[in-house]
Amino acid sequence: MAVANCTRLFLRGTAHGLRLASVRSPLLLSLPMTRTHRLGPSDDELYQRTTVSVMQREESGGVLIYGYSPRGFNIDGNSVIGPCALLPPTILQWNVGNYKDITVESLALFYMLEPRIEVLVLGTGGRVERIDPNVLKFMNRKGIAVEVQDTPNACATFNFLSSERRIAAAGLIPPPPSRALE
Repeated sequence: MAVANCTRLFLRGTAHGLRLASVRSPLLLSLPMTRTHRLGPSDDELYQRTTVSVMQREESGGVLIYGYSPRGFNIDGNSVIGPCALLPPTILQWNVGNYKDITVESLALFYMLEPRIEVLVLGTGGRVERIDPNVLKFMNRKGIAVEVQDTPNACATFNFLSSERRIAAAGLIPPPPSRALE
């Protein structure tokens, strides 16, 4: 049969590209081994260059809180006066006077976001204050974990979550003068 006298061919990778090499069947050891044409860059799409365009670079670590005072916060070099809501990369004034003003309505901007945030860090001022349990249950039903802390610890927690690239937001009330650092 003519097929029995043929050699099997396969592609072999080399430093200079692909080449077509022949392999002899054990029964055909008497046939001479021949080399065929080497593929060059113009022979195959494999050699065409690929380019990548970066449309937007990813930010290094997100929004960070650098300081706080009784008047407000230093967030990425921006001075924010009074309570604020951090919805990275956005910083907003937050219309609360103290922890008693934290209600389902005042937290609406946090649970209406898409994509949904994972963790909401609430800084309640100079010390940890008790938030209405119904508000916490409501946020839990929305799929958002709420971390309630005094403002200095809330700032540190938010920075930690942000450095881990978690989808986090913060609602911060400035601490009283005795707990402030600039």
